[in-house]
Amino acid sequence: MKKSLFNALPAVLLLALTAHFASCSQTETYAEQKDKEVKAIQSFLNRDIVVREEDGTVLCNVGTITPITEEEFENQGHTTDLSRNEYVLFSNSGVYMQIVRPGTGEKLESGQSARIICRFMEFNILGDSIQLRNDVNYWHPSPDIMNVSNYEGRFTANFEKDLGGGGAMYTTYGSTSVPSGWLVPFPYIRIGRQDSPDEGIAKVRLIVPHTEGQTSATSGVYPCFYEITFQKMRD
Repeated sequence: MKKSLFNALPAVLLLALTAHFASCSQTETYAEQKDKEVKAIQSFLNRDIVVREEDGTVLCNVGTITPITEEEFENQGHTTDLSRNEYVLFSNSGVYMQIVRPGTGEKLESGQSARIICRFMEFNILGDSIQLRNDVNYWHPSPDIMNVSNYEGRFTANFEKDLGGGGAMYTTYGSTSVPSGWLVPFPYIRIGRQDSPDEGIAKVRLIVPHTEGQTSATSGVYPCFYEITFQKMRD
């Protein structure tokens, strides 16, 4: 696969790639597919992962992950210790989350909504490969924009599809639905803009099982690793 496909993989080719995983699973039961997914996630936690482009450029040094419980996460003030490469496991969803930066500005409180630019890298854990990125020039004219709302602690969101023809997620997967795994960080991060050099917008890393993922992951029963930044759009 050429480097250009990593930078801007056309939707047809990407869907063909993900369809391959689905077709390979047609002889497997759903229980067998889920078992394979669980084993792939466990292996991902224990491997010293470095995500690279084909030319060797490091995109993300995942490392060996230290899982922590929700209770430990709460006792630490809803933070994850980066020196120990901690990820909190949310037992109800199976999502693992690391807060790399909590962000600037304020948390999205109940009754509030915001338009948020998200930049991300999506890594197919079962396929052991980069599947999609929007942090490259190809997608700059069409940023991924989420409309996020908080209803008494329950976050909902959708991708905009009209601005610039829609971002990478909508264009590739054909849905305005935001993966529910992407919403897990919102109670714990602040949504703002970078107003000074020493500030940083919210940045998280997620391991998202198929039940909380995008449409292709859901149908193909595969987990994804994400590195995502969230930045509030100007009013």
